[in-house]
Amino acid sequence: MDSPPDLTGRRTVVSFVNRGGRMTVGQTRAWDRLWPSLGRTVAELPAGPLDVDAWFGRAAPTVLEIGPGMGETTAALAAAAPAVNHLAVDVYQAGLAQLMMRVEDLDLANLRLLRGDAVVLLERHVPESSLHGVRIFYPDPWPKKRHHKRRLVQPAFMTLLASRLEPGGRVHLATDWAEYAEQMLEVCAAEPLLRNVYPDWAPRPDWRPLTKFESRAEVSGRASRDLIFERRIG
Repeated sequence: MDSPPDLTGRRTVVSFVNRGGRMTVGQTRAWDRLWPSLGRTVAELPAGPLDVDAWFGRAAPTVLEIGPGMGETTAALAAAAPAVNHLAVDVYQAGLAQLMMRVEDLDLANLRLLRGDAVVLLERHVPESSLHGVRIFYPDPWPKKRHHKRRLVQPAFMTLLASRLEPGGRVHLATDWAEYAEQMLEVCAAEPLLRNVYPDWAPRPDWRPLTKFESRAEVSGRASRDLIFERRIG
């Protein structure tokens, strides 16, 4: 496996640790076979907007998922919405390789992967008002107080993300850490471009697959909370 590339750009505080990690034999083979067609590295993208239509070979609504993990939910949601172009961005090579294996198993033509910092991707390569939706499911909670500055959902990030949503486009967040959920609600509610679709917490949607991760959290006494905000129209 190659050594971890520089995934941080010029940012000094990031929401992830740029670390390597072993991939299984199957993941390594999937990476070598599928990454050239399904994946790109954010730091190596040409300057300017990512040409999503050319990459997918069609024009369609685009949904970005930040931090797909091992890809179980990502692949299932892409399979359920073939008319939508799905982008998944993460830093973890093994997870992206596992997701590509799911893409191959399900014969998905509407999912592409990016390796790198989602903030850099949004800042440099995603035009304003271009995304139909964004999903952020179970981001790293950085539970220690001294690490809270590393949490992804912060005011500046939500301002950036909201500007990339089309009018009426939605951002869906979920976490099993109650304190982080409260922070997410506070941050999103304070963003002028966004409005909460619900009075506070969104009901857990039936279409979001129940993963082993979420099941283990519930067993540990951590209930998941969902938030769905949309970009204001006008």
